[in-house]
Amino acid sequence: MLGGINPSQMKAMMKQMGIKQEEIDAERVIIETKEKRIVIEPASVQKISMQGNISWQIAGEVREETKEEGISEEDINMVAEKTGKSREEAEKALEETGGDIAEAIISLSK
Repeated sequence: MLGGINPSQMKAMMKQMGIKQEEIDAERVIIETKEKRIVIEPASVQKISMQGNISWQIAGEVREETKEEGISEEDINMVAEKTGKSREEAEKALEETGGDIAEAIISLSK
């Protein structure tokens, strides 16, 4: 109970004020800046709609990763070789996984 109000009363009050809260089934949230990536995993994500505005509440374990400038040819060739996919498919998978070789190989092997 929050401040003597049970959760169902709180939900009813929020509904009366036009506030909608929705749980998003997210595994990971990535925030990219120019210098780094902030990865929240596992992530608990709430979408909150109020008076036409949408905001997001994110909770979970946080780690920061420094961004690498581009993806090396060596990494692209390794992913393409291990998966039997084209160079373009390997590069795209590496871009989508932030340069994570193992994750790129797994995603292309599905």
